[in-house]
Amino acid sequence: MTGKISIIGSAGRVGSNTAYALQLGGCGSEIVLLDVAAEAAQGEALDLTHGRAAAGGPCIRAGGYEAISESDIVIVTAGLRRRPDESRLHLIERNLGVFRQILGQLRGADLPDDAVLLVVTNPVDILTYVAATELGWPVARVIGLGTVLDTLRFRSLLGERMGVDPAKVEALILGEHGDSMAPAYSLLAYDGVPIEALPEYSPEAAQEAFAATRSAGAECLRLKGGAGYAVGVAVRQVVTAILDDTGEVLPVSSLHSSDEYRGVALSLPTRVGRKGILEVLTPHLSPDEHKGLLHSAEVLRTTLASLGG
Repeated sequence: MTGKISIIGSAGRVGSNTAYALQLGGCGSEIVLLDVAAEAAQGEALDLTHGRAAAGGPCIRAGGYEAISESDIVIVTAGLRRRPDESRLHLIERNLGVFRQILGQLRGADLPDDAVLLVVTNPVDILTYVAATELGWPVARVIGLGTVLDTLRFRSLLGERMGVDPAKVEALILGEHGDSMAPAYSLLAYDGVPIEALPEYSPEAAQEAFAATRSAGAECLRLKGGAGYAVGVAVRQVVTAILDDTGEVLPVSSLHSSDEYRGVALSLPTRVGRKGILEVLTPHLSPDEHKGLLHSAEVLRTTLASLGG
């Protein structure tokens, strides 16, 4: 798959793991690593390049904003870590400042008219909303990673509890990438068959897997300082859909105009391709699942209001 990819924030755990996942997936023909820690980005590029003889894949180099010109996809993973005793709202405010500086650089960059922005930095739904409303690009070309990672976690954890192949577990987490994420239990399937048909399945197993999914980020933070590998794999799913123009349905985050979700960016089943968002689909949810998704939208509205957005 051809195309140029730039990763802003590539010296951090998520950025470097994303670059590695893209390399192993053979994504793109060139990857540019950019970070305020310029030497660390150079080191990541050097390290990845050393494995290219075996891994193949794209040419990888470090550079500044001038190096991201002609990028087909710009991925933003840059962000600040939470300080001890710092409130979530204050962290959001600090990350917003950094993110808006990046948006300013992107406005002045020599990027093609059909470039796609993929936001990974948290809070991803808030920052996707900011990018979609402030960057000046068509809304369809601004995508947040959303609940793609949560969906992968849910599938993996449910497969583990059931003792079945997680790659064949079909599931969706929708709404916010955060505490109000909304599982679509009614859509669970295994290899095309409703999951209730499997003797290994139980509602309790699904609920336990979801509880573990919702706390997975905090658990990774407690055990090793934060998630990274699975984030890179999730990003690779989205990048592949864009560069290969597959139209794959993924729960990415985007700004919505429908009455129910107006004024927020959140995750719904979305067809993703070379033009970014090709189509947002309406999931067939149970009344309780729909209520949970509406609650997720309201949580995001409240957060935006607290920020003056």
